[in-house]
Amino acid sequence: MKKRNLKKKSSQNNFSKLSVFQNQKYKFKKKCPLSGKGAPKIDYKNIKLLKRYISENGKILPSRITSVSQKKQRDLSLSIKRARNLALL
Repeated sequence: MKKRNLKKKSSQNNFSKLSVFQNQKYKFKKKCPLSGKGAPKIDYKNIKLLKRYISENGKILPSRITSVSQKKQRDLSLSIKRARNLALL
């Protein structure tokens, strides 16, 4: 009987290790390159900066690829669209 109880406990322990809300040690988020000290200011006239966040086809790259924060991504997309309207890009 003792062996059966041990098996049940071990299977429960393995199940608890597979929790969805488990702390993930190895995943990390990169810091936003456009926020913090010494970061460049987002402006529609700064074409060199805007070209870094546009694909070869001219599409705006998503924040999951560029690791830009949500607020800065909105500002960046707005600046890119303004630069397109003025034919700077």
